[in-house]
Amino acid sequence: MHFLDQAKIFVRSGAGGPGAVSFRREKFIEYGGPDGGNGGKGGDIVFEAVAGLNTLIDFRYTQHFRAPRGHGGSGSNRTGGGGDDLLIKVPVGTQILDEEREEVLLDFTEVGQREVFLRGGDGGRGNASYKTSTNRAPRQHGTGWPYEEAWVWLRLKLLADAGLVGLPNAGKSTFINACTNAQAKVGAYAFTTTRPQLGVVRHKQREFVIADIPGLIEGAAEGAGIGDRFLGHIERCKVLLHLVDANDDDVGESYRIVRDELENYGGGLTDKPFVVALNKIDTLDDELIAALCGELEEASGAEVIPVSAAAGTGTDWVLDHLLEAIGPDATAVAEDDEGEDSIEWSPL
Repeated sequence: MHFLDQAKIFVRSGAGGPGAVSFRREKFIEYGGPDGGNGGKGGDIVFEAVAGLNTLIDFRYTQHFRAPRGHGGSGSNRTGGGGDDLLIKVPVGTQILDEEREEVLLDFTEVGQREVFLRGGDGGRGNASYKTSTNRAPRQHGTGWPYEEAWVWLRLKLLADAGLVGLPNAGKSTFINACTNAQAKVGAYAFTTTRPQLGVVRHKQREFVIADIPGLIEGAAEGAGIGDRFLGHIERCKVLLHLVDANDDDVGESYRIVRDELENYGGGLTDKPFVVALNKIDTLDDELIAALCGELEEASGAEVIPVSAAAGTGTDWVLDHLLEAIGPDATAVAEDDEGEDSIEWSPL
């Protein structure tokens, strides 16, 4: 499935149906009077956040959404049928922005959240509603209230508990593959990851979601490399995991480059709790690992965890720190058969 996190669409609610002009005509009834019914209400434009979606690719091929209008009223005081609401399903984490992308109109953060975005027009009045003591045979009617329409932007911000950041080829994809069932592409070249990737970590009977985004390089805020457009997907993370490649010439400078880009982007990313890990230590000796950890601790001001995602060294230590930062929001899961006590099934 292709990944798309931004889409521009056109939405229009339904107009109200017109009221009817009608008079009662029955045998033996001399003065039947007006009996034109009201028009039906137009359909609303409704957005709903659903589970199982993590891309806006469907909106690349369908970009216009129009709700049906209300039906016209008829004689015998019959009100016209209302137009059906048009339901647009979006992934959890989607934001609805105005055409200039300056104001967030709706924000969907929970499964099942449903919001009416554009209301359909009310139906017009039939001539029966215009009858008064002095106007016994009115011929006026309402044409129905008009529709509402707008061009809007859909912007998807993936919901994850932890986010991975670092320079290209720092081993982020290898780490998420080692800790989750994700199958992120891994290669010995920069920008192997070209779109965000989600994985579910199961650690110590807890579950949480981790997000991997493309690597940042110096000048990403100005569009260098892939840029910083994917940083929006980690804005809602509770903790960031900063991976630094132990094979870099200057690990402290590698750390500062990414932190500067996070600060330039804003969004409160630099205010989040973060865990720093020195990756790819399987190619180094203990003395060099200790020296690089000390250098990185001096640059970051935080404890540095030596880790090798490829070899599985230190990953549990990192996950412990992430769980501690996430806190009680991590989902508890039942114990399985792999080393933990399982519940024996019984028919009683």
